Amino acid sequence: MKKKVVGLVTAGALICGLAQAQSGAVTAFTDVSVIPMLSDEVLSGQTVLIQGDRITELGGDVAVPAGAMVIDGTGQFLMPGLAEMHGHVPRPDEPAQYTEDVLFLFVANGITTVRGMLGAEGQLELRERANSSSIIAPTLYLAGPSFNGRSINSPEEATTMVRRQKAEGWNLLKILTGLAKDEYDAMARTAHEEGMRFGGHVPADVGLMHALHMGQETFDHVDGYVQYIRSSGLSEEEAIVEALELTLEKGAWIVPTMALWEAINGTIDIEDLRAYDELKYMPPNVVESWFNRVNNQANNPNYNREAALDLIRTRMRVLAALHQGGARMLLGTDAPQLFSVPGFSLHRELTRMVDAGMDPYSILVSGTRNVGEYFANEDIFGTISPGSRADLLLLPNNPLEGVAHLQHLSGVMVRGVWLSREDLDAGLEVIMNRYRSGN
Repeated sequence: MKKKVVGLVTAGALICGLAQAQSGAVTAFTDVSVIPMLSDEVLSGQTVLIQGDRITELGGDVAVPAGAMVIDGTGQFLMPGLAEMHGHVPRPDEPAQYTEDVLFLFVANGITTVRGMLGAEGQLELRERANSSSIIAPTLYLAGPSFNGRSINSPEEATTMVRRQKAEGWNLLKILTGLAKDEYDAMARTAHEEGMRFGGHVPADVGLMHALHMGQETFDHVDGYVQYIRSSGLSEEEAIVEALELTLEKGAWIVPTMALWEAINGTIDIEDLRAYDELKYMPPNVVESWFNRVNNQANNPNYNREAALDLIRTRMRVLAALHQGGARMLLGTDAPQLFSVPGFSLHRELTRMVDAGMDPYSILVSGTRNVGEYFANEDIFGTISPGSRADLLLLPNNPLEGVAHLQHLSGVMVRGVWLSREDLDAGLEVIMNRYRSGN
């Protein structure tokens, strides 16, 4: 007889789901509408089989093996898990419970892959725990400690740091501000020699066009584009076209993080920030520090709100032009960060992408198939197809008809481990009550 899925407490769900995945037992989603993300096609009446952490079969006439765990997908939609491509994993010197809470919040919102963009000693061990499903967590790919004006003081130091991070096993290099051009170039050349990818910010001494020529893969926060537009001597339209052409030629990726930049630049009213319901899932002292930062900025006599709003409008025009021009996008929100609560920040970012003229399919591609293409050297995922990692979202409504439907999940599968809506709600309630009680 087929086993039916029931709601479990979160710890029990992890134990049972991990046992199911590690034993190679089969899970079957039946009679479900599948959004494979190979196109905008929806395949109705499908059965999807998962063995261990892999999708093995997909089709309308797939037989369900005896003893399989069956998840009834009648009237529901199955799509690949989403990614946070500019995330932050808490440092090892932060409380272990906080770290596990952050990772759970990602999963509870359908984020099954996180590219951590600021490494710290000890995080490689956390990556192993996460990726082996010892804890409930997205699959982690981690940048090492950042290359910036304080960590690097010469081209020789840049070269040494690249080789050290390669030997330590980091997935990529993170670029922050403050690097001199010769330091950046030494980093880039050595990275190419060592087969290490790099991305992040564009140091002021380097500039967008030089960073593109040097092979920087991702431009997070649309970094460098506004600066180039405003300093190129060209009209905004001409500068965007020139930047777009080189972006396409070099195959670079854009990680927008639009919602965060509004918070950083103080263009969201503080009362609107207070209304963010997801703040209850963050430690009160962290939330307090966020409000203090916003208040301090607003009270700074040098703060120019109109200039900040102009920056945000320019960023939106740049994102719209990059999307319309065919630049490759990767979904990211820079969580946890200023009012960017892990997982929940995804939905605020999606709204900004819609406002920039992106259609639901393009937005979903940025968080699924594009991520799989970016990480093709690491694993196969981002689509629903045989051989892909079993990172899946079950939804009651079709996200291709509106990305707001991603706020309502029936369950999440991460590396073959199934978490029902009941499991997710139980975990969220535990986190909320922990911070409510002051623990």
